[in-house]
Amino acid sequence: MSIKNYSLGQVGDYEIKQLKVFKTVVDCGGFSAAETSLNIGRSTISLHISNLESRLNLVLCKRGRAGFSLTEEGVIIYKMTENLIESLDEFRTTVNNLNSSLTGKLRIALSDKVSLDPRSHFPELIQRFSIEALDVSITTNISSMSNIERMILNDEADVGFIPYHRKLDGLDYVHLYSDNCYLYCGKSHPLASLSEVEQSEQADIFPATHAGLKPHEAVSHQISHMNLTAISYFYDSRLALILSGQYIGFLPEAYAQPYLEKGDIAVVAPNERSYTLGVAVISKKTAQPNKPRELFLKVLHQTVDELVVAPY
Repeated sequence: MSIKNYSLGQVGDYEIKQLKVFKTVVDCGGFSAAETSLNIGRSTISLHISNLESRLNLVLCKRGRAGFSLTEEGVIIYKMTENLIESLDEFRTTVNNLNSSLTGKLRIALSDKVSLDPRSHFPELIQRFSIEALDVSITTNISSMSNIERMILNDEADVGFIPYHRKLDGLDYVHLYSDNCYLYCGKSHPLASLSEVEQSEQADIFPATHAGLKPHEAVSHQISHMNLTAISYFYDSRLALILSGQYIGFLPEAYAQPYLEKGDIAVVAPNERSYTLGVAVISKKTAQPNKPRELFLKVLHQTVDELVVAPY
């Protein structure tokens, strides 16, 4: 990196706008790809980046036939821009939360299928929250349990809906319901035609798909001796592997029931192969005010009639 005798001086709204354009271009992988996200033309984007480079007295990126890439200085400025925008968002959120009016964002992260499970009350929660918080914008994101935990702890999300089998010290949990999970195989799988005793004896021989997470004790007891050859966290993809007739795997009973009734899948040794999986709403233990999150949790406690104790 070259050393330049240059002083940036005061950074204002215009520079911040240019930095946001720069970040979007990097996130999208180039000028053309960023046009849709920024809703401006490529020539305007190029002008913003050129003006930013002049203002910073740095070359941030290379563009041409070889494609888009960052310079060494560009990598550093991109990382600093991420930190700056995150700090500005945090500042804005804190100020909004300190004011009497309820504004800002509520960021919700969910595991797959939870939002449409009637036991989660999710549509009702959103309805009641939105009526009380007209000026709060809601964003939702679907991800895995471990990633949702990380997002909550890193302040990338405010509340999360997850199937869970552990409690982390930095998180609060509101247990919603529990799923009974059973082992299933496709209708063409060899196990489908066997007796329950034979299924129990032979289940560990066949290739199995699993979530790829460190399991709690009840799950570990069930899968520790299985032939775990395919990882599939999300239920849809796991079900597809089971439907192929090549894999067996655990699914929540409520999710599997329609496919079981149609005869597409069969339950394997139900009296021997099952475990309980809890579903909870999680949030970060923090003293920092967050009115949208606090209101959502209040609505949650008002909506769910009986918050039962988690089974573990």
